[in-house]
Amino acid sequence: MHSINTQVISKLAKFKDSGEKIAMLTCYDATFAKISAAAGTDILLVGDSLGMVLQGGDNTLHVTMQDMIYHPRSVAAGAPDTLIIADMPIGSYEADKNTAYQNAQLLIEAGAHMVKLEGGGEMVNTVHHIVNMGIAVCAHLGFTPQSVNQLGGYKIQGKTDISAKKILQDAIAMSEAGAAFVLLEMVPASLAKQITESINTLTIGIGAGIDCSGQVLVLHDLLGIYTGVANKAPSDYKAPRFAKNFLCETNSIQQAIANYVQAVKNKTFPAIKHSY
Repeated sequence: MHSINTQVISKLAKFKDSGEKIAMLTCYDATFAKISAAAGTDILLVGDSLGMVLQGGDNTLHVTMQDMIYHPRSVAAGAPDTLIIADMPIGSYEADKNTAYQNAQLLIEAGAHMVKLEGGGEMVNTVHHIVNMGIAVCAHLGFTPQSVNQLGGYKIQGKTDISAKKILQDAIAMSEAGAAFVLLEMVPASLAKQITESINTLTIGIGAGIDCSGQVLVLHDLLGIYTGVANKAPSDYKAPRFAKNFLCETNSIQQAIANYVQAVKNKTFPAIKHSY
């Protein structure tokens, strides 16, 4: 068992003590890692969203551990002083907690400081085990892309009282299990606010309103360049409500990222129109 990376501890303490909003952005390579870090991005997420934005798939279900090991190395090379979180892909953590830990360790060895995994109640013991073994974890609740087929597509979660109560209970359980962050995707802003006020763990929102401790966007959504599955016409694609094209306001990718960071810090993003 190892102690959790001191860089993770110091960064988390900074966020908690200052109360400053956290700006997180997905990243998959050294060039964008360097640009994003220079623009003030607090955390870089090597997301399994690469299965869509880099590989051209229509979901994240075909992303492998090999894919996820490759990219953190590149991101760490470009942003050695920035906190890096890597997604655990589908099939890498669900079977048992020891396998989950072993795969999490591979992502840490590849350059990540923390891993992110999806799911609530059934994953609490796994998160507790990974944290006890010295690896920081971000829990992902609400809409969980790896469960897209079970959820019936890309739909908002937590709209009913029963669903909202379960997400709240899962968030509390993940906080108690030692999760460093709870990421809330596509849940009502009111629920995200309630969760943020109910747990000690920092929350990160994407389509979850303004009241989370921080926000995350997919880089390609921030730049307005993602147009859906590779083999389908761009006209068939409808951007999610939570996405905002920051590049259309400037002619510079660097400035677009800096504007996103400032909008998060200034609490002007997400606006009501980006929330549920």
